[in-house]
Amino acid sequence: MGFLSTKASATVNSSSGGAYLNPSKLTDGGSVRFALLSDTPLEFYESWGTAADGSSKPFRFDYEPTYEDVVTEMGTYSPREGRGGPGTADIKFCIAIPVFNYEAGAVQVMSISQKSILRELDAISQEEDYTNLLEWDFTLSKKGSGLTTEYKLRPAPRKKGADTTINAAWEETKSTGFDLDRLLTGSNPFKPE
Repeated sequence: MGFLSTKASATVNSSSGGAYLNPSKLTDGGSVRFALLSDTPLEFYESWGTAADGSSKPFRFDYEPTYEDVVTEMGTYSPREGRGGPGTADIKFCIAIPVFNYEAGAVQVMSISQKSILRELDAISQEEDYTNLLEWDFTLSKKGSGLTTEYKLRPAPRKKGADTTINAAWEETKSTGFDLDRLLTGSNPFKPE
């Protein structure tokens, strides 16, 4: 038994970022267990922009944008430079999906741009034993940092008795007007506009 309560441990060890679960925020050697709440992810392209004050934010597109599209959409923000050098933007294909994060005990939006995670999730989804991904839990782990980062995604049997908690949290979230498509306009999917 741990020294801290489950809630306290989740608070101090959380890699969850509030309402969002970002794989890159996991610590080296860290992992997170979650359950998918939808079998239809939001697919989009994302490019990060930096303001004059150094703050940054994502810009999302429902199509593969050109450099000119990115610059136009960002306005006063400067796009992160792509691998092609000056005059290119770092544009990544991403998916976002609502999940139940066991550590946080809440519904979050998981955004995935890492190709290794996307490939593993796609491979799992094509195996006969996992035809309904909503019946399984997943554990995502991270090892390394920077260019040596490795992610592993593994399915696991659903935690015993967790369905009631997961379903209640998801129903409550949907009842408050949750809409994942708001990510495309830079809005919060958890708060109706």
